[in-house]
Amino acid sequence: MTRRAGASARQRILDTAMEMFYREGARAVGVDSVVAKAGVCKMSLYRAFPSKDDLIVAFLEQASRRYWTWWDGVMERAPGDPHGQLRELFASLARRTASASFRGCPFVNTAVEFPDPTYPGRAVVAAHRRELRQRLLGLAQAIRARQPEVLADQLLLLVEGAYASGSVTPGDNASRAVVSAAEALIAAQVALTAEPRHPAEDGAAGG
Repeated sequence: MTRRAGASARQRILDTAMEMFYREGARAVGVDSVVAKAGVCKMSLYRAFPSKDDLIVAFLEQASRRYWTWWDGVMERAPGDPHGQLRELFASLARRTASASFRGCPFVNTAVEFPDPTYPGRAVVAAHRRELRQRLLGLAQAIRARQPEVLADQLLLLVEGAYASGSVTPGDNASRAVVSAAEALIAAQVALTAEPRHPAEDGAAGG
């Protein structure tokens, strides 16, 4: 019973921190506010998270897990079709950033709040960003982009730009723009993937 109760208290604290940190900013929210809203004592928080920094790291780790669950769900809408998966990704991103509850990317928000590169949470932010680029690179390679590394970097920049724009000026216009921009970048990379044949080669082939 004690272990279950402890786990329940930890999860309540983390869920509360997820909501408050995302809505108000991790730096702005104090641990007193978190424990009050979670309905636990401060000792319960410090048993689960020795410091506020540990709580912020846990917040970012859970945000990352939730993000990859969302990503996997998007990919499952077009199984085996990387072009379709990219379309679904940016259409879903557009809907996500147009939502009234959208408050930006928690990883970018935290990086801005804590600019010191040695801050513990920055390692989680960096790992999440590397994984995002790796997954975009995998999709770029799967569609046989001429320069998959370049396309992955372009799409990553577009994702981050959509998050930034959505947090400042949410709305359908920005959402439509991210979809069309992604389509243009992808089309530019796949339009000329095959080397054009020389007319003389065609004649020789035809005998």
